Amino acid sequence: MRNLTLADIEQLRADASDAEVALEMDEEAFRAFYDRTARVLRAYLSRVAEDPTLADDLLQETYYRFLRARTRYESEAHRRNSLFRIASNLVRDAHRRRRGAPTLVAPADEGTIPDPVGPARPERGADLRRAMGRLRPRDRELLWLAYAQGSSHREIADSLGLKTGSIKLLLFRARRRLADLLRGHGHEN
Repeated sequence: MRNLTLADIEQLRADASDAEVALEMDEEAFRAFYDRTARVLRAYLSRVAEDPTLADDLLQETYYRFLRARTRYESEAHRRNSLFRIASNLVRDAHRRRRGAPTLVAPADEGTIPDPVGPARPERGADLRRAMGRLRPRDRELLWLAYAQGSSHREIADSLGLKTGSIKLLLFRARRRLADLLRGHGHEN
């Protein structure tokens, strides 16, 4: 064992106290944060990952990495954006690992996003789910965060690790791709 100097001991103490301060979230605060975010995060993961079982695994991993990061957050929005960024990165990693494997379309009974078509045309809701399943993962992420979550361009950029100025164009292109896929199902915009 090497001899520790006084400076080494002081540095170890400083590192330990920084780690304790960085947690900032006690168990009760984390439970409240989890209760506020888990349902919407799971819906996001299920839609973007296209596999409800994978979404459950990614949800657990997302919160684990969120807690392990021990980051200080400026606000609740910053904390939430960080959570979605971790989740988005995990989904991308999962897609890279599974590239070439057949994908599943998310089940129709999600129940977490209002049906934009309404009860008069339920087949359009199924077409929308199929079309979303055929989009690239980033397009699904963008559309979900913008329209299902109601996130601002800045929040989307923070969640996906993109520049805020590019979100408007990326959303435009994703909407256009979705519209093209829906037209293929016989729907007009």
